[in-house]
Amino acid sequence: MTAKREPKSTMDAYEAVFTALAHPARRRILVTLNFQGGSMTAGEIADIFEHAWPTTTRHLQVLESAGLLHHDRRGRTRIYHLDRRRLELARDWLAWFSKDPH
Repeated sequence: MTAKREPKSTMDAYEAVFTALAHPARRRILVTLNFQGGSMTAGEIADIFEHAWPTTTRHLQVLESAGLLHHDRRGRTRIYHLDRRRLELARDWLAWFSKDPH
């Protein structure tokens, strides 16, 4: 049995999600957001890290462009929200390895 060929848009989505998940700081952001109820301000997220603000901003941008986060603005504050549905792409892809290939 062979895996069905995925459309290019799906393959691009997998690439974006797994690229975003490849960095430990980005995984930590997602885990922290999850255990904080799914939403945090940019400042609260930055407070977990010891690196510079531009580095945190870059990680947030990568996660957002992969569709794993989205944000709202309240005045000058950005509030980031976890998109758990997008994480299902990773789960679904990994599920291929739990299936019997025969």
